[in-house]
Amino acid sequence: MDLRSVDRPSQGPAHPQRPRRAPLHPGAWWLWSLSLGTAATRTTNPLLLSLLIAVSAYVVATCRPPTPWSRSYGAFVKLALAVLLIRLLFAIVLGSPIPGTHTLVTLPEVPLPDWAQGIRLGGEVTAEALTFALYDGLRLATLLVCVGAANALANPSRLLKSLPGALYEMGVAVVVALTFAPNLIADVQRLRAARRLRGRPDKGVRGLLQVGLPVLEGALERSVSLAAAMDARGYGRTARVPAAVRRTTAALTLGGLLGVCAGTYGLLTAEGATYGFPVLLVGLAAALAGLRLGGRRSPRTRYRPDRWDVRALLVVASGVAVAALLVLAAVRAPAALHPGVVPLVAPTLPVWPAAAILLGLLPAFVAPDPKEPS
Repeated sequence: MDLRSVDRPSQGPAHPQRPRRAPLHPGAWWLWSLSLGTAATRTTNPLLLSLLIAVSAYVVATCRPPTPWSRSYGAFVKLALAVLLIRLLFAIVLGSPIPGTHTLVTLPEVPLPDWAQGIRLGGEVTAEALTFALYDGLRLATLLVCVGAANALANPSRLLKSLPGALYEMGVAVVVALTFAPNLIADVQRLRAARRLRGRPDKGVRGLLQVGLPVLEGALERSVSLAAAMDARGYGRTARVPAAVRRTTAALTLGGLLGVCAGTYGLLTAEGATYGFPVLLVGLAAALAGLRLGGRRSPRTRYRPDRWDVRALLVVASGVAVAALLVLAAVRAPAALHPGVVPLVAPTLPVWPAAAILLGLLPAFVAPDPKEPS
């Protein structure tokens, strides 16, 4: 029998591979998260703050990649809950300057000397004081959750590649610090799983002590290997720049950063709303000029640099729109964004500020699927 005469199944046309979508620029995630955090600082309404937390959580659940650093979001949520509980505990134990008429409980009060005027331990705990502490702590907790969203969504190593040359050395230190905690958590989980498979205890003080030494040893070995690899690749080497350029760079960068801090403080306070925005623009311009000049000290090339495409711009625009609309709402309708506690009233959900916060969900629909290979 001639094998060549056997009919072979005809092969259909090869399916063209789906083009890979480039990952989103890490700076877009940070700008989106910081914009949501800015919106959180403009209100104490617990309904709006809870909506901001829900928006960030949904985007993280949809767009978070399966990487070690993406697990940090849960740690930030736990930290936010701890901050909220500590704020309430301080209001109960140390009292509050907010007057109130609805007494919930009366604790034994500890007498303090005359030099400790304005501070008390114990005494009456009112509903107004607890509500004010709850609103204040929830605002800080929301800000922490927004920062945790940026840590879970943005790739630290890719963010390092996007930094200007003037901030590259500092960025290396920051990225190493940011990746230390996720790697440490992964090592602890791996060692605890190995001890459970061997029938050894992995909980309690004894288990913690026996797991801690291998974890620290692995962290030290990883640090030494990273330092050797960075030194072999030329990290830390700088080019020669004239002294006048160095002084101009330092003056522009330092003055610009001070201007950014002063402008941001003005935007976050009601008294500095008039001068905050112009000072912020001048500070940003000076800082960018300083970073541009400072980049001459660190000449380097980038392999496959991240691009600011339409998707990244849409993500940033959604966050900036939320922040801008909440700032506008704080000016137009301050009573809705800051519910009163004296007298104690139930907070209401303002319609158009809530709709503005929902604009922050846009990254969940325009960002690439984290399961797709990049």
